[in-house]
Amino acid sequence: MTSTARTRPPTPTGRLLKVCGATSARDVDVLASSGADCVGLWHGVPGGRAELTADWLVSLAGAARRTGRLEPVLVTFLGDPRALADTARSAGMRWIQLHAYQSPPVVRSLRTALPEAVIVKVLHLDQGGSCPELPLIDSYARAGTDLFLLDTVADGGRIGSTGRSSAEWAVMDVVSRTTVPFLLAGGITPQSTADYPRVVRQPAFRGVDVDTAARDTDGRICAHAVDDLVRAWRNDPQEAHV
Repeated sequence: MTSTARTRPPTPTGRLLKVCGATSARDVDVLASSGADCVGLWHGVPGGRAELTADWLVSLAGAARRTGRLEPVLVTFLGDPRALADTARSAGMRWIQLHAYQSPPVVRSLRTALPEAVIVKVLHLDQGGSCPELPLIDSYARAGTDLFLLDTVADGGRIGSTGRSSAEWAVMDVVSRTTVPFLLAGGITPQSTADYPRVVRQPAFRGVDVDTAARDTDGRICAHAVDDLVRAWRNDPQEAHV
């Protein structure tokens, strides 16, 4: 057994709701009081509408931890393991979401630097349902990935909070290739549970990652919207395995 396998943290269990793109203490408070589990904080997302400075990342990560409920997640396009590890340590963040096309060696180096971290690697599905990272899925798992997150690429290749969803068959084609737990993203709404009956029955399914559906018409994270997502996704109405 490798040292990577020995030092990996416990796999997250249960049905999680992660809401991405918080930019204020008010956002953090709304998410905590509404029952979300994880808050995605953007840093190293060039041009991202929710991009945070290093100081503001530290501040909001601290605010999330102080709620006693929310797990702050570093959401990043960065690919330098040393810089990522330094950023996570400075902000006191245990979860790191690699939301671009970082390679398995990046995951391995990050795992070595942060053996107690929960590393989330995004796998991208295009509009035709294909996943460019599929040939690497076993390599990502061996490198130390704790969770995969399946998200959909927009037209032109734009990634991250695209609001686009993928067909269930495409999601199943990816998750059937691995036993690594996964989160589902991409245009998720409370009504989306009906679109993924087989996905939510997978033993490795760990919940959803949402952005747009957690907001009001002004684009602000909204308690009522988060409440609806919690009710729809926290518990499987057909009592499937969680």
